[in-house]
Parts: sequence; structure tokens; C-alpha cells
Amino acid sequence: MREFGGQALFLDRDDINTDEIIPAKYLTEITKMALQPYALEDLKLGGFDPRRDLAGKNVIVSRANFGCGSSREHAVWVFEVNEINTVIAASFARIFRQNMFNCGLLAIELPQADLDTLFNLGGEVQIEVDLAAGKLRAKGKRQAEFSFTINEFDRRLVEAGGWLNYADQHY
Repeated sequence: MREFGGQALFLDRDDINTDEIIPAKYLTEITKMALQPYALEDLKLGGFDPRRDLAGKNVIVSRANFGCGSSREHAVWVFEVNEINTVIAASFARIFRQNMFNCGLLAIELPQADLDTLFNLGGEVQIEVDLAAGKLRAKGKRQAEFSFTINEFDRRLVEAGGWLNYADQHY
């Protein structure tokens, strides 16, 4: 099974939508890899530069309603080809969350108080995810541990590496 976690990128805003994750003008690309340089290109967040800030990150930590907007899978694919394996937020748009699981990526919902703690750890934050135990450990200048839940079917999708792998194994 794939490992989840890594260095965190903090995007401190609610309602980050799929157009900000991958602008619609790139939806004509015919491969996932062609999307890679455009991740978060239209995200307006003070001091954020995706070309500088996304490199080396594997986890995105954000706020509420992450992935709202259109239902395009491209928003998850652009994370996949940029080696983002986990997104942590207070809540997700339903279709975006399911697209994450269907692609074998992890969408973790945490209560607002836990997110506040995570945002305030300080320094560069490294996150370790134990999917089987439903535990998330974060280490920055300070450390914290959080519990999370994912329904059984979605956990199996993620463990299998996504819907296609799951279907190959079970049907």
C-alpha cells in the first residue's frame, strides 16, 4: 500500500475551488502530466507563488469547502502529477472528495479546532498518516496528533490505489 503524508503546504482560506486548483483553459490537455505546471496557478492568496511553494510538498492543509466548483477530475489529477497525496481540510465539496478517493488519494476532514492547531505548529511541518489507524501526526516547531475517520469503502479505494485498481482486484 502507498504511503501518505510528507511536507505540508498550508493554504489558509475557505472555498478554494477547482478553477483555482487547475484553470479551465488547461482542460483540453490530453495527458495528466501536461497539467503539472499549472497547479494552483489561479489561486490568489497573499504571498503564495505555486511555482515556488508547491515544490517538494506532498500534503495540502486548507480550510472549509475545499474543491468546490465544477466536478472536474482534472483538479485531483493535477495534485496526483505534482505528488500531492493528501489534502486535509475542515470539509470538502462532495464530488471533489470522492474524486480524491477514486484516484487513490487521501482527503481527510478535521474539525476546525484541530486545523487551527495544525496551522499553528510553526516552521516546516511534516505530516505522517496512518490510514489503518486513522491517525495523523504532524511535526513542525511543535508536534500534534489527530484522529480522523474515512468510511470503509473509501478507505478500501485509497488502499487499492483508486477505483480502477479496486475494480481490477474485486470484479
